Amino acid sequence: MEEFAGTETWRVFRIMSEFVDGFESLRDIGPAVSVFGSARTKRNDWAYKTTLKTTEILSRRGYSIISGGGPGIMEAANHGAKRGKGLSIGLNILLPAEQKPNKYQDKTLVFRHFFSRKVMFVKYASGYLIMPGGFGTLDEFFESLTLLQTGKIRRFPVVMMGKKYWEGLIRWMENVMVAEGTISASDLEYFYLTDDPHQAAEHIVKFHMERIRPVGERRKTSPLPPEEPPTL
Repeated sequence: MEEFAGTETWRVFRIMSEFVDGFESLRDIGPAVSVFGSARTKRNDWAYKTTLKTTEILSRRGYSIISGGGPGIMEAANHGAKRGKGLSIGLNILLPAEQKPNKYQDKTLVFRHFFSRKVMFVKYASGYLIMPGGFGTLDEFFESLTLLQTGKIRRFPVVMMGKKYWEGLIRWMENVMVAEGTISASDLEYFYLTDDPHQAAEHIVKFHMERIRPVGERRKTSPLPPEEPPTL
């Protein structure tokens, strides 16, 4: 028991070190968009090409891009950031089946624990871009809605891309969750659905333009940083 207790105590320090490294590495990245989607997406898929284009546009508009650092959608996100001459960040995770970091990262962090990694995704995000993905993508999507719904983070835009992929889920949310009263109809306003990279980027940029600049100073240029990052 004593040996086990010692192991658990040292684990706390390893977890703390991940938070410290993340906070120190990401504190000056400016406004950023966290991108989620499947690691299995191929380079010739619509989702990969769309992620690449959308993150390139966002990068040119002044946003850093944060991904999970691996292949598929994560690679497309970091690649788009590099094309747009913006800061490209990868929050890599150690897995039993080793994740190979993609080559398009300016800043690379490596985490043992999903929960400390997830804090970095949301804490430094000025928006989320949700591409077609699996359990991990759904986890990040619903966590963001929960934090927004409960007021645990400051409001930011959540963009879902892939109408054909997501329409069944959204229809179920409308026809079952809203109908049963487990969420409100207004909760569906926390996210925006589109297939168009320009619309996706403009939705994020416009969101911050309207909240940061006085009305008389609004114009279509690169966004100013948010007043402060979301806090947990």
